[in-house]
Amino acid sequence: MSYDLAVWEGAEPGDDVEAGTAYDQIYEEYMEGEQFDPTPRIRSYAEALADRWDAMTGGSTSSCGSLLNDASGPMIYLTMPYSVAGELSAEAARLAAEHGLVCYDPQSEHLRPGHQD
Repeated sequence: MSYDLAVWEGAEPGDDVEAGTAYDQIYEEYMEGEQFDPTPRIRSYAEALADRWDAMTGGSTSSCGSLLNDASGPMIYLTMPYSVAGELSAEAARLAAEHGLVCYDPQSEHLRPGHQD
């Protein structure tokens, strides 16, 4: 079982409903079908997140492969083991805010703020 987050470039949605609509549109355009090269901001975010997760888990997330494999254009879709999702997702949301990106939990259909939940 895994926990997923979507992170993308764009204006901060006003609420969860607006975020869900934006998520659906961006996911359909960039994650289904043709893949696009990740944008520079998404690439920078993925690299920073991979380094941070590796440090947080003592290297155990390095077996997850490149986070950029799940990035296309202005979006990255993160999948993490449920057993460590609390800590890793909080860091993913914090780094997304630091990089000026939107972080959204598609399972619960909620925006993830960039502070510890």
